[in-house]
Amino acid sequence: GLMWLQHGGGLRHTCDSGDGPDRYGWLMHDGENFGVQEIRDGRLLLRTEFVKQPGGDHGGDWSWRVTARTEGKGPAPLLSLFFYVATDGQGELRPVLLNGTRLAAVEGTSEELGNFTLTFLPPTGEGDEGPKYASYNFLAVGMPGLHRLTELVQHSLRHISWFSPPGRPRRQYLGVSGTGELPWGPPRGQLLLHQVTLEAPLVLEAVLESGSAAGARQGRLAGRALSAVLARHAAAFERRFEDTFGLGARGATLPQRRFAQAALSELLGGLGFFHGRSLLHSERHSEPLPGPESTLFTAVPSRSCFPRGFLWDEGFHLLLLGRWAPALARDVLAHWLDLMNADGWIPREQILGDEARARVPPEFVLQHSKTANPPTLLLALERLLPDAPLPFLRRVFPRLRAWFSWLNRTQAGPEPLTFRWRGRDADAERFLNPKTLASGLDDYPRASHPSEQERHLDLRCWMALGARVLAALAERLGEPAEPYSDMALALSDNALLEQHHWAPELGAFADFGNHSTAVKLRWHRPAPVPGRAPPAPRLRREVQEAPRPRFVGALGYVSLFPLLLQLLDAESPRLPALLDAMRSEAQLWTPFGLRSLARDSPWYLQRNTEHDPPYWRGSVWVNVNFLALRALHGYARTAGPHRERAARLYRELHHNLVTNVFRQHEATGFLWEHYRDSDGTGQGCHPFAGWSALVVLAMAEDY
Repeated sequence: GLMWLQHGGGLRHTCDSGDGPDRYGWLMHDGENFGVQEIRDGRLLLRTEFVKQPGGDHGGDWSWRVTARTEGKGPAPLLSLFFYVATDGQGELRPVLLNGTRLAAVEGTSEELGNFTLTFLPPTGEGDEGPKYASYNFLAVGMPGLHRLTELVQHSLRHISWFSPPGRPRRQYLGVSGTGELPWGPPRGQLLLHQVTLEAPLVLEAVLESGSAAGARQGRLAGRALSAVLARHAAAFERRFEDTFGLGARGATLPQRRFAQAALSELLGGLGFFHGRSLLHSERHSEPLPGPESTLFTAVPSRSCFPRGFLWDEGFHLLLLGRWAPALARDVLAHWLDLMNADGWIPREQILGDEARARVPPEFVLQHSKTANPPTLLLALERLLPDAPLPFLRRVFPRLRAWFSWLNRTQAGPEPLTFRWRGRDADAERFLNPKTLASGLDDYPRASHPSEQERHLDLRCWMALGARVLAALAERLGEPAEPYSDMALALSDNALLEQHHWAPELGAFADFGNHSTAVKLRWHRPAPVPGRAPPAPRLRREVQEAPRPRFVGALGYVSLFPLLLQLLDAESPRLPALLDAMRSEAQLWTPFGLRSLARDSPWYLQRNTEHDPPYWRGSVWVNVNFLALRALHGYARTAGPHRERAARLYRELHHNLVTNVFRQHEATGFLWEHYRDSDGTGQGCHPFAGWSALVVLAMAEDY
């Protein structure tokens, strides 16, 4: 990996949303062999490029180039780049030193890479400029774990070193000490670090050469040879992108195409391989237990905020990944299905190992075996199904069948063909409306008093989708499809859907449960304790009307699910009401996309606790807007009385969503987790190139 330090500033390593550079992200990335990334940190512009060269039995060679330049006027601070190699429990590293001070190369052996040599080439200037003067430091220490890597290097930056270019004044800088014991107990691996300190502009290259690829190698991939290969890969990426999405042919401008390439590349650049154990709470055990050792190859919602796997997010990621690289998408899907336990449960959040756990608030670490998540992997599989190889489908079918059976069994509702998310927040007095994290829509308003009598509309629609996909998969494999096709037919019965979920008083579909319409958060001051400071006031829930079984009057994304997953017939008499709600500015319509909760709702933009700002209570979310575009596109192409209206609404929503996401990216350099419904400003985590990258498929009108 890479760290950097502008002397006088702080050490940069991992991207954290609260302490990140001005802009950063992949501009091009093909998901496998090539990528170009730019990082803007104050006046410093870093460009990282890599390319792989297949060969041998261990993945072949790869080369990495880092270019740095300083923008603006005035003297630039000294820059240190830290290239490091670390092992985590296996493998061996051997330093190759030059003059006893410079780490020229690392020779190593590991199970995955076999024998390899990683060489750090001397720095040069940009273009055809020759060698660049630099000072060097190196570090060789035991590793306490990858989650403490930044801390370890910061601890080691205590050696006063001198940068002494010929004929120019000497300058002090902080260098890592060469060796030393660190106060963190027995090591779990090794760290070798190469610190290069110099002035920008500069170019540095690192080359990994695989021992098993020596016979196929035609010279080292560095310098001009590397430039030529990078240029060829960039041209190939441009061609493949246009062949796949056709944005140029659709009239997209060059800035729009560059934006779409960056959105796709940021998703692909976030693919990661994770290893470790989750912390699980099962109904079979009273205490939490570590799960089995697991591996997961997955995209992530956000490199800065959520650098780990999320089950319902991944289905949306795979819609885009499956269009770009179907084999890669199938690999990711298979990894997720391999996380299933014997009951058919897949934990919704994958926090595997110490490195992942270090980035997660403690209250979210534990995964509960009753808690589900929307089966969006089936949404992706539906797209992959026509071209997926039969051997792959045969391997995943038993797992998909087990997962769907688990959902059907454990999330069943109070009546046949109704469903209820388990795991709603139990401490109802803390929340304006207890959260339903299992649904993925966290604080979206549900019944005010969680009970076993709830009927959740979105889950019912997800189960209908799942039954439909499993029926198609079974038919493709020649397996009995009737159990799934019969269930899909029953769950798509519009009359039964209305019976369970149509709320006449709301004029829309809704959840049903034990619900009060008069619930507020009020400040309460706890009773004082003698001899102690007065306790701080707290926001607590007040129920001013007793709850009773009724429909939940929250008009928003959940209300649209029969439309979003296209369960409503094109001739349904309920379709106009949903189209009205979508287009009403007092309800869901904004110039930036559909807001998550109607503006005239009592929960609109309301906090859930004093520490919980509104999340799914008004913001515009790209993933649900993509489902809306997909559905409207489908209804616009299906004969029926609402066809023209669906087409008109589709065109307007498409323009609003794409225009705003592009405009915000141009202004900030980032895709965002969600967008403010009042002015379209990006909010939440950034960069959020998980489901927000679905804007690429929207631009291509590829549903």
